[in-house]
Amino acid sequence: MGLLQDKLSKFRLPQLYMERGVYPYFREIDSHQDTEVIMDGKKVLMFGSNSYMGLTYDERIIEAAVAATRKYGTGCAGSRFLNGTLDLHVQLEKELAEFVGKDDALVYSTGFTVNEGVVSCLTDRNDYIICDDRDHASIVDGRRLSFSTQLKYKHNDMEALEKELQKCKPESVKLIVVDGVFSMEGDLANLPEIVRLKDKYNASIMVDEAHGLGVFGRDGRGVCDHFGLTDQVDVMGTFSKSLASIGGFVAADKDTINWLRHNSRSYIFSASNTPAATAAARAALHILKSEPERRENLWKITNYALDCFRQAGFEIGDTESPIIPLYVRDTDKTFEVTKLAFDEGIFINPVIPPACAPQDTLVRVALMATHTKEQVDYAVDKLTKCFKKLEIIK
Repeated sequence: MGLLQDKLSKFRLPQLYMERGVYPYFREIDSHQDTEVIMDGKKVLMFGSNSYMGLTYDERIIEAAVAATRKYGTGCAGSRFLNGTLDLHVQLEKELAEFVGKDDALVYSTGFTVNEGVVSCLTDRNDYIICDDRDHASIVDGRRLSFSTQLKYKHNDMEALEKELQKCKPESVKLIVVDGVFSMEGDLANLPEIVRLKDKYNASIMVDEAHGLGVFGRDGRGVCDHFGLTDQVDVMGTFSKSLASIGGFVAADKDTINWLRHNSRSYIFSASNTPAATAAARAALHILKSEPERRENLWKITNYALDCFRQAGFEIGDTESPIIPLYVRDTDKTFEVTKLAFDEGIFINPVIPPACAPQDTLVRVALMATHTKEQVDYAVDKLTKCFKKLEIIK
């Protein structure tokens, strides 16, 4: 065994949790994603999906994906830069740009590679990238690849953000990158105050709308639209949440998109998004715009669930979205309560470091427009039982 293999063989933490019967990852699903799924031969309520609009098994989207596969094949066998640009990609980009109120857009193969490829190439050695300390891992990796000076501020702490901006040279580019909706905690970026500081210090802002698109703003245009600040920011988003597909996009002014089209490495050197995924995202976007009742249903069930969890005594923090964190604040108990919940027929996701601080571990409940009050009631009842058994709540 070589030195590398010897080093890696010492990583045994997952096996320890497997031996205890509480390992919570890579659980197999034997059905399509919906409010109920089949796992281990039984029905389980799905409260761990990011399919906020509940569109992943919509027949119209499936048919669009099938039709695109029949017309274009299963893949493009190349990057967008060379032989991998379809008219379908260009159509989707135009529609996304119009939807979020920007000049132009680029479609990437995954949401992760949007942040990785955009954040890493917009600034240079003389510039600054400033991030919230709870930004998504894709933003973290994007800034790590940049040659710019990297600064962080405490989560949603605007005084801390201003202190970081004061460290920057006035003549340098200062790019603030932030999640619109924070994916684990469910709270929103303080975008109005970030924009105020942007203007004060002549900075730029990029907002990741992964969990805001479809949920916030007019017809689901996102958190930037929700605050009426779209003109003040560049926008990134992903298809794997509300748009029932895989892939991502960045939307901005024409000069920014022109730069990215010719300099973003994860865009230039990745095979282009598949015809099926592109067509599925486009069909989902059409449904999102034409069926506002989906978003209305999502907010009805979200507000109902927020009230239920608060009344039951759960600690849910500052969430303002369909993402509801149930704080546990103990890694072992986080895994244990995830297992107890599954035994009661409820799928939830555990969140432990590095996705959060050690003292902030939680289980994450995510809602879909298709969830019912009866399903929420069942989940709250069973989760209350599980949390009390482990003495997380009284």
